[in-house]
Amino acid sequence: METIWKGILQAFELIFNLDPDVLKITVLSLKVSGLATAISLLVGLPLGTLLALGRFPSRKFILSLINTGMALPPVVVGLVVSIFLWRSGPLGSLRLIYTPVAIIIAQTIIAAPVVTGLTASALQSLDPRLQLQLKGLGASRWQTTWMLWREARLPLLAAIMAGFGSVISEVGASMMVGGNIRNQTRVLTTAIVLETSKGEFAIAIALSAILLLLAYFVNLFLTTVQQRRR
Repeated sequence: METIWKGILQAFELIFNLDPDVLKITVLSLKVSGLATAISLLVGLPLGTLLALGRFPSRKFILSLINTGMALPPVVVGLVVSIFLWRSGPLGSLRLIYTPVAIIIAQTIIAAPVVTGLTASALQSLDPRLQLQLKGLGASRWQTTWMLWREARLPLLAAIMAGFGSVISEVGASMMVGGNIRNQTRVLTTAIVLETSKGEFAIAIALSAILLLLAYFVNLFLTTVQQRRR
């Protein structure tokens, strides 16, 4: 218990003193996970909509792949991305391994199936007569899709929160493709692993508290937007 209290007190000290290293790690964590979530939204929202509203032969097969991807182990994603970005890999000439871009790529692959699957589920749960009614009123395909998104905005925002949660807490892929390099690719989760391996439990607890606070305030903002016009 003494170690836990010491870690909590140290967390407040690091936050209020604006420790430069912790500030860099926190900002990088938010930047990387935020960009990965945004990219996964740009991919997952239209793809999930297509899978929910479209009718084509391979639809169920693709949905099964997406649903499987929602449980994709981060270390597997890290391995695949590392193989492609490694110096001798197909994309090695881009020199992206052990950079923040590599972490964003890995985290996007982790978050995209979550956003896509939950988007498809949200739209499929709507009353099918709504789409027919919109078409009967003369709405275009884009107008119909926009109105369906508005109708399903609560679960769609939940999909964004789930996507962000899946990457802000991820450690395996970030460690493998980022390398946990100080002032370059070290994020909160990889820093926690490093400090724990060194036996610096107080600092690890402090970083964990900062990670939880960061996740809470981001989700608090999204929840406020979600519930504002309920």
